[in-house]
Amino acid sequence: MISRIDRYIAVHILSAIAVVLLIIVGLMGISLYLDELSEVDKHYTSGAAFRYTLLSLPGLAYQLLPLSALVGTLIGMGVLASNSELTVMRAAGVSMSRLILSVAKPVSLIAFIALMTSQLGVPESQQSARAIKASAQSESGRINNGDGGWYRQPGEYIHVSAITPDGQILGVTRHQFDSELRLNQTSFAKSGYYSEERQGWLLNDVEVTALINDQRIEKKHLDEAFWSTELTEEMLRVILVPPVELPISGLSSYSSYLDDQGVDSTSYELALWNKLLQPFSIIALVMIGVAFIFGPLRGVTVGQRIITGVVIGLVFKFSQDLLAPASQVLGFSPLLAALLPIAISFAIALWLLARVR
Repeated sequence: MISRIDRYIAVHILSAIAVVLLIIVGLMGISLYLDELSEVDKHYTSGAAFRYTLLSLPGLAYQLLPLSALVGTLIGMGVLASNSELTVMRAAGVSMSRLILSVAKPVSLIAFIALMTSQLGVPESQQSARAIKASAQSESGRINNGDGGWYRQPGEYIHVSAITPDGQILGVTRHQFDSELRLNQTSFAKSGYYSEERQGWLLNDVEVTALINDQRIEKKHLDEAFWSTELTEEMLRVILVPPVELPISGLSSYSSYLDDQGVDSTSYELALWNKLLQPFSIIALVMIGVAFIFGPLRGVTVGQRIITGVVIGLVFKFSQDLLAPASQVLGFSPLLAALLPIAISFAIALWLLARVR
């Protein structure tokens, strides 16, 4: 049952988190757009860069949600503390545990929404953003080897720039070699679709450059070409999309597949556990914020609370980023790498709240 106190606290918490998230994501979005403008040309226009930025914003919001929840809680609860409203509530017989529960309710809603968007919405928007940029680069003939992915099959090396949510691949470069590993043909296709009937990819707008007897080069254009390969749409999607941008279901199935094949799946397991435990990350950081409001930060200014929240949030994020590669190097469980910062945060929050009581 939601009481008037629950609603009052929820309004302060949710509105503060929304404002903080809007400001941080807005600043990050402006910075991202300015970076993209440096790559603008006649194909990758400023409008395309703007669409790329807009579609990247949900992913940025998802990544910044724990930090925003912490800072928003410090601001929202801080306003109540500064106005002595928390003191009045406690004087009226509302226990600290009851106030913490009132904070936990709206935060749990945010955590649940974060979990759902990590499966639906955010992965699609991130893939669409990549597709916009890759499509423009394909039109201009620019290939960024840092994007997309490479694949090798007998006598051939293939680079694919991106795959769209509807299964279209963009910027397909194929280098074909003879039995003595000498390059004899290179081709570039702007796009392609997978054919279930033919068990391969139909490539469109293909430019082929062939080496004839190592003496001359022959170029030709094909409206359509067939690429016979064992790579399916699902396999390419996993190869091309970074683990952090895959949905939870995709991470789970591909991690299992890699384990069955005896291949290291640590990076995918890390991404899976980080997504599954993201709600607990949010709750843990918010509990630290609540503990600080009842304790060390009760009488400080809003600016000091914001700085404290940013510092704590960054330390939490850096610890996650450091433990991820450490688990791969030292060989401990990806679950432990994802869980350890959360457990430490909960422990710190409980210790601070115990001191206040």
